[in-house]
Formats: sequence, structure tokens, C-alpha cells
Amino acid sequence: MSMSHLYGRRGEEEEEEGVEIESFEVTEWDLANEFNPDRRRHRQTKEQATYGIWADRDSDEDERPSFGGKKSKDYTAPVNFVSGGLRKSAAEEKQLKGEGASDDSDDDGPSAPPPSRSTAPKKLQMGNFRGNQSQRFAGGIQSGKGIGSWEKHTKGIGQKLLQKMGYQPGKGLGKNAQGIINPIEAKLRKGKGAVGAYGNERTQQSLQDFPVVDSEEEEEKEFRKELGQWRKDPAGPGGKKKPKYSYRTVDELKAKGKVAGRSTAASAGELAQVKVIDMTGREQKVYYSYSQMSNKHSVPDEGPPSMSTQDQKGSGFALPELEHNLQLLIDLTEQDILQSARRLQHEKDVVVSLSHESRALQSRLDAEQDSIQKMEAVLALVERFPSVEMAPGEGPSLQECAQIFETLQTDYYEEYKTMGLADLAVAVVHPLLKEKLRTWDPLKDSSYCLEDIGQWRAILESRDLLSSGPDSNMDPYHRLLWEVWIPVMRPCVSGWQPRMVTPMVDCVEVWAPLLPLWMLDHLLEQLILPRLQREVDNWNPLTDTVPIDSWIHPWLPLLQSRLEPLYPPIRSKLSNALQRWHPSDNSARLILQPWKAVFTPGAWEAFMVRNIIPKLALCLEELVINPHQQQMDPFNWVMDWEGMLSPSSLVSLLDKNFFPKWLQVLCSWLSNSPNYEEITKWYLGWKSIFSDVLLTQPLIKEKFNEALDIMNRAVSSGMGGYMQPGARENIAYLTQTERRKDFQYEAMQERRDAESVAHRGISAGVPTNFKDLIQTKAEENNIVFMPLVAKRHEGKQLYTFGRIVIYIDRGVVFVQGEKTWVPTSLQSLIDMAK
Repeated sequence: MSMSHLYGRRGEEEEEEGVEIESFEVTEWDLANEFNPDRRRHRQTKEQATYGIWADRDSDEDERPSFGGKKSKDYTAPVNFVSGGLRKSAAEEKQLKGEGASDDSDDDGPSAPPPSRSTAPKKLQMGNFRGNQSQRFAGGIQSGKGIGSWEKHTKGIGQKLLQKMGYQPGKGLGKNAQGIINPIEAKLRKGKGAVGAYGNERTQQSLQDFPVVDSEEEEEKEFRKELGQWRKDPAGPGGKKKPKYSYRTVDELKAKGKVAGRSTAASAGELAQVKVIDMTGREQKVYYSYSQMSNKHSVPDEGPPSMSTQDQKGSGFALPELEHNLQLLIDLTEQDILQSARRLQHEKDVVVSLSHESRALQSRLDAEQDSIQKMEAVLALVERFPSVEMAPGEGPSLQECAQIFETLQTDYYEEYKTMGLADLAVAVVHPLLKEKLRTWDPLKDSSYCLEDIGQWRAILESRDLLSSGPDSNMDPYHRLLWEVWIPVMRPCVSGWQPRMVTPMVDCVEVWAPLLPLWMLDHLLEQLILPRLQREVDNWNPLTDTVPIDSWIHPWLPLLQSRLEPLYPPIRSKLSNALQRWHPSDNSARLILQPWKAVFTPGAWEAFMVRNIIPKLALCLEELVINPHQQQMDPFNWVMDWEGMLSPSSLVSLLDKNFFPKWLQVLCSWLSNSPNYEEITKWYLGWKSIFSDVLLTQPLIKEKFNEALDIMNRAVSSGMGGYMQPGARENIAYLTQTERRKDFQYEAMQERRDAESVAHRGISAGVPTNFKDLIQTKAEENNIVFMPLVAKRHEGKQLYTFGRIVIYIDRGVVFVQGEKTWVPTSLQSLIDMAK
């Protein structure tokens, strides 16, 4: 879009020496409305926003204010390209040549200052601006010339805006003219080395734009500035400048050395002798110092630096060799000081380390001295034990040995455990106990030496070691029992008569809490049970006067399921003895009654069916039912076995062998003009013989109800001819009374069942002891909780809770761990079982 509506252009193009020059005059309207926000603004159409300068223009658009008075160019016309730009006039070309010659002559001299803004003409001729620098740049571009020369082809708005904001040609941009005047100058490096290999590469232009300020001079200026704030400079502005000396203390030098690096730096001599391999060129070169490598990149034809680059600090003697030597001496002295400081710090660290090690060794020495004293005390106690050289009565007694062991455990526990002094009991205590138990008879005095063994158990037994048999891993207490107590029990059990059961049972029960579980099992299974088996094999139920249950049943709490192998031969011998038995002999019931709770229900029922029920069936078949003269002995013989037989077996026996004959007699009696009062008494008499348990059986009820129905039919039909007055009413009353009794009994039985169920629910809901609580929790979580047969720990019954073995002691659950029994809570026990 054209900018002529803002700046305007001349009405006609001026002809100056035959060259077209476009006017860029600034009018009053420009100055008044350039920064006027309320000036009339032109709003673009949609077509102008899309096509820009190529958009079609309306006639109305050309009527806006224009300062040149000339219409805008038609940009829809074909574009004519000019390859060489605008041709300059001959006068301008002469002027440019003259300026070039003057620039060459004025390179070394100072340039004339630019004219001030007030003296500058209004009409700006572009391309005539010169800066303060006349250095030529690469490509033939002269510094300070031609800047903004391209604006002669435009209206020059950029230059005008810069001048309005205070810009002066030939000076830098910014509030203080701190910007660079000339573009960045490039300098060609003379060689193929790295940056800085040929010395300083800064150009004169960069040094003028960004001068290097010496840090020492800057510090001196700051110091002078601060010093002048409170007193005058004694030298004055024209005085001689004093040299500035830098002083460093040893502490500052050490601090600087610590910051620079912890390791010791190489000396200047060592650095001068470093071997350097240069592989930057075509061939590999070896230098023996850094100076040789730096000289390699030097350019021979490069002249010395100009005077402008030399540091003009003041007039004086230039002694570079002396300065180098002095600096080298200073550096070497600093290195010596730093190395001495590091050696001193190292020695201090060594002293601290040695002091720590000395204290550690001293504490260890004290501990060793304490250990030696304890070992001497332990040795003195051990030497008090009886030895082989002592006579049989000279050494300490069993009680004194126990006191010595207790002293070792309480006062010297670490030495006792470390040296395994418990194994001394094998050599010290075993002979004393053997001598004391040599005359002991367990059957006469079962509690003899019980307190001594209990005392040695508290001293020698190891809770961490769980022995399961007589092996080398037994602790001293188990070895003591295995080698001293068991040899005494073996001959005692071998000569023991099993029928003399009480002394042996008492002895085992007394010693069971002190025996480990595996040793108690060995005593019961390997020593006592074989003696019982031999005695059962020799038992004859027909000739022996002592019942077998009297010397077998006392072992049930100790042996429990271990007695199972003895039961088959006992049942076999009892079956042989019952082959010629008659129910009238009451001795068989007395012999068999204790075994009902011992045998399993299936084995007991099979034994009864095979040996007892056939005899009772024969007895009932021989029973003669005679209402006028009844013999009740055979029936009583059968009913005496009611508690021995199961209800179903007894009911089946009565149904097959008693009730058919009994009902047959009742029917025949009713058919011969009976006395109904006698029949009623006879019926009630037989019913009173049956127990309540039998009367509740459905089959028994059915048989007695059948008898009542027969009597009712006989009364109703008038069977038998003559009928007594009131017989029908009596029989009806009897029937109603019996039925009411049966109904009341059933209601009472249901009430009792409901009460028992409620009682069981209450008792199950509120456990009476800790074992019942564990049982309840096990049922709630579907965990099997049952006792282990013949498994005890310290006299306590062992149980399985799921797959975990536990025992209960004083309301605390102990769980079997890897080495010992660990107390645990009930919830933790349930979590472990799950």
C-alpha cells in the first residue's frame, strides 16, 4: 500500500542535471499529525487486506489529503525492473570521487566533528553522512560512509524519525550515544592455528568500542575514590603516582590454594619439561615444553604491536627477564608454602587418626584385660569341680556343683555360652547322679531325686535346641537323662509286673513333666507297651480273677491311641470266652461294661451283634408269656443289657422275638370272655417294665398302640360273648389316657430339646475358658482345632490349630517356632493358620 497519503510527494519531479530525484520534504502537516492519535485514519477494505498493493483502487480513495498534489501510481501496470539502480549525475560522481580521495588522506588524522542538529539543513542528502572512523572494511566498504544511502530511493522516514529522537549522524545510538558506530569488522587470521594461537586478534575498531580496563588500575581507581571521600590525595592531581604493591599473608595463600585445588600443583620447572605431542598438522611433532608449542604458531612476518596496543602505564625500565624471574620465584615460594601447609594438614590428620586408633586399641585392651580377669575367675570355678585325680568323696557334692553352674550362668554368661561350659555336666554331674541313683527303686519311691533333676533341668536345658531323638545334638540336660535316668528305668520296667499297674503309672506321671517329649515316647512305646502286649497275650478271661480293665485302663491317659494294638486280641479272647455263656450269667456284663467307652462305636457294636445279641434272642424265644403265671427272669436278663446295647439293636431284638408272641397272647385272651380289668392291668404292667428311652422309640410305641387298638376292637365288636358292664368305657378311657401321655411326653421331649439347644447356643456364645474360646474362633474361621494324641510339652497337651502346633499355659497360647515356643495372640494365631 502506498505511503504517499502520509508523507506526500512533489507535484512534479524536479530535474537536477538530468537525473530524477524524489523529494522527501517534511511539511507542517507531517510535523503536526505524525504523533496525533486523532488524525483521520484510512480503513482498508477486504480486497486491499487480501491483495495489498495490487488491489483495485476506487476513485474515492484518491480524494484523501495529499501534500504532493499528484495521484498515486498505478501499480496494476506492468513492472519495469532496472538492473543498475538509479543513475547518478556527473556532479555527484565527481563529488564521490573527491570524498574517496579525502577519506584516504584523512585515515590517520582525526575526522571533523559532525555538524550539530541546529546547523543541519532541512533537506537531507542521503549517502553523504560520515562517521568518526575511516577504517576500511572487508569488501571495500568504507566505515562511516554510505550508511542509509538506500533512503534516497525512498522518502527517508527512518532518518527523519531518528533525527526527531535526537540522533546525530556519525555518533552511536542510545541515550548516551553508547552504541557502535561502524559495523563489526572482520580480521583475517594469518595461519591455520586455533583461536588465540597468533596472539591477540582484536581489531582497532573493537578496542575503541570495547576498551580493555586493567583490573589493577580499576582497583586503584576505586581505592583512590574511597580514599578521597575522607581525606585529600597527598600527591595531588599533579603528583607522582606511587607504585601499588600487593601483599598476601600465608593464610590467604593457603585459602587460595584450597580453592584452586586440593592436590599439589606441579612446579614451574616440571611444567616447563612436559612432553607435548602435536598432531594438528600433517605430521606428528613432539615438543618438550609448552613454550615450544606456542612458538610453533608464531608468524615470522608479523610486525611488533603498534604503540596504541602497548600499555602506556608510565615511563620506566623495561626488564622482562627480571620480572619473569621474580614472578617465577614468587610462584615457587607460593608452591612451597602450599605444599608445606598440605604436609602440615596431613600430619595433623595423621595425628587425629592415630589418636582415634590409640583410643580404640586402649578400649580393646581394657576389654581384653576384663576378659582375662573373667577367664581367670571362670577357671578358678571350673577347677573346683571333681577331677579324676580326686578320691571318690573328696570333690564337691551335687548341690555344690549346681551352685557353681548357677554362678557361671549369672556372673559369666558370655564365657559360659562361648566356651560351652554346659558340656562339663557330662563329665562332672553324670558320675554324681549315677552314684545317687544307683540304689533307687522307681516302683517304691517314685519321687526320689526329683528335685535334683528339676534343678539341673533349669540349669542345663536349652530352650533353643529341640531334640527329637538320642543323637549328638542333644543338650546337656537331655544327655543327662538319657545316660543316667533311662538306664535306671530299663531294668525296672523289665522286671515290672504289668498287673501291678499303680506304682509304674505313678512313677511315669511324676517324671513326665521333667522328661522331653521324645524321651517320654521312648519310655512308653519301647519299654512299657511291649510289657503290656506280652501280658495281654498271656491273659485268659476264664481263669484270671483280676479283670483286664483294671491294669489296662490306668494307662489310657498316658498311652491313649498307642493301646489300639492291644484291643483286637482282647476282643478275640472275650469272644472265645462268651461262646458258652448264658444270659443268666451276670459276670459277662460286668467284664464288658468298662470296654464300651474304650472300643470304637463300630467295633463295640460289631462285638455285641456277634457275641451278645444272638444269646439274648435265644433267651427271648424261650420266654413263655402266661398272663396267669408269668416268669419274668428271661425278660429281665435281656433288659439288663439295655445300657450295653444300642437302642436300635434292642428295639429290633424285641420286635422280632417278643412283641409277636405278646400280641398273640393278648388276642387269644380277648377271645375267651376276658376280664377287661385284668387285661388293663396286664397291659399297664408290661408297659411299666420298658424304660422311657424304649417307650420313645417309634416301633415300641406302635406295638403298644396296636395292643390298644385290638382291645378297642374287641370291646366294640362284643367279641367273646359276654361283656362286663363298663368295660367299653374303661378301655376307651385307657386308650385316651395312654394317647394323652404319649402326646404330653412328646411335647415335653420337644421342650427339653429346645432348652438343650438354647443352652448349647448360650454356652457356645460365652466360652467358659480359654480353650473353649479358641475352639469357638476355630469354628468361626473354619480351622481344625484338635488335640495331638500322646503329644505333650512340659506336661501340657499339644494341639493342632490348622497346620500349627500349639499348647495352652495359663491362658497364653504358645506356637512352635524354629527353635523354641513363642507366645502369641489369638488374632495372630488365626492369621498364621489362614
